[in-house]
Amino acid sequence: MGKVILVTGAGRGLGTDIVREALAAGHQVVATGRRSEEVEKSLGGPQDNLLVTRLDVTSLEDAKAAAQAAVDRFGRIDVLVNNAGNFFAGYFEEITPAQMRRQIETNLFGPMNVTRAVLPVLRKQRAGHIITLSSSAGLIGQEFCVAYAASKFGVEGWMESLRYDVEPYGIHTTVVEPGFFRTELLVDASTTWPEPTIDDYAERTIATVAAWKNMNGRQTGDPAKLARALLAIADQDKPLLRFVAGADAIEGVEAKARELLAQVQASRELGDNLAYDDTTA
Repeated sequence: MGKVILVTGAGRGLGTDIVREALAAGHQVVATGRRSEEVEKSLGGPQDNLLVTRLDVTSLEDAKAAAQAAVDRFGRIDVLVNNAGNFFAGYFEEITPAQMRRQIETNLFGPMNVTRAVLPVLRKQRAGHIITLSSSAGLIGQEFCVAYAASKFGVEGWMESLRYDVEPYGIHTTVVEPGFFRTELLVDASTTWPEPTIDDYAERTIATVAAWKNMNGRQTGDPAKLARALLAIADQDKPLLRFVAGADAIEGVEAKARELLAQVQASRELGDNLAYDDTTA
């Protein structure tokens, strides 16, 4: 039986792939984006099982309107896919406080807004699934990614804790950590590239921007396959709580896990002796 799936950031990249794959699988889809006419154009025009509606994820009012439109058209929402996001690249000192706030506003508070709007529908149904796109950068700090990683590490903590809030009402959660996929994240419409402003960083900034721009379109991950994998997770009776997507992400997370275990072992001698000892008072 088909599901009603609401997808944010459906105007390009992975969002478009998720919508196309969901429609092909017989689902009813609410495709959202900041410019709804461009979303509809990218998906090939009006379709019976498709509702296109405006949604800027930084606006809670937009999110509430999109959730209501979904219920008005299809009667329910079964799956929310928090896909919309952007990327402020650069070294910390060259990212302005305003840019850092905009990064977190979109990548963390954005999915929170949409989830806040959809949750009353899912609770009333006593069923639903929230899938939120994080990144391998949500688990592994990386050079030139300080703002993006901060936002995605926030997504990780929020989603991991949200599970316990909503599980009693039959609502599942999945956080997705892709590696490098051809998702258009590195195109200029999604990425804000830094200007070299500090001499110490200038050479590294210029080289890193050039390398990353050259990478765009050559990433190893296939977004259509990722979209199909997400739909497969949405069909699971007990969906994965965490989906590490792509060989590069799996390798990186395994290395991070080994590093964490090594740090735990190195901390044990100090950590085991930190309990309060009232015999010394």
